[in-house]
Amino acid sequence: MVFGRSDRPLLKAPAFDGVGHGSHSVHVDWPRGGSWQTLQFDDGVIEKPDATLQALVVWTGASACVVSVYDSDVAVVSGLEPGGERWGACLNLEKAAGLWAEVPDDVDDMSEWISTPAFAGAVDRKRAELDAQVAGHAQGALDWARSAGFGHSVVAASIQTVLRSRELFVEELFDVLLDRLGFPEAVAPEGEH
Repeated sequence: MVFGRSDRPLLKAPAFDGVGHGSHSVHVDWPRGGSWQTLQFDDGVIEKPDATLQALVVWTGASACVVSVYDSDVAVVSGLEPGGERWGACLNLEKAAGLWAEVPDDVDDMSEWISTPAFAGAVDRKRAELDAQVAGHAQGALDWARSAGFGHSVVAASIQTVLRSRELFVEELFDVLLDRLGFPEAVAPEGEH
């Protein structure tokens, strides 16, 4: 997913040349006030998220973010301000801890390992590691939103709550994050409900 502001359709950005044609598909979410737009791409369309993010910020002259989504379970959000300040965060920490727990080299059968106390311990360690980063990630997200003109009355603790929360579909959690950061609400285009 990509989130940014432009008076033109975001898909017109040079970073997306050739996307939305042929075998690649893109879904344009309902826009948010102030020309903020969210695009959802098929898996693998954005091969270089960091380069795409940089090109988008240059093209729009506004803050933007790229969200890498893994099976609607976990998302890694990367944001960039026009001045070059970056932030990043993970959404759905609980699922991320299970997916990213360190697997010992001697594990041959993952299906057996995930039912062991060793796996539970590895998940707990990964969860603690991810949770320790939440305060910094929340402040980074808030600074990013403020650079875009939003979130001035938002406290970091409310962003931390979002970063620690769970949703069945992580894409919905990203929308909650944008709402909590103070971005305008998404509004159905004329003729859609």
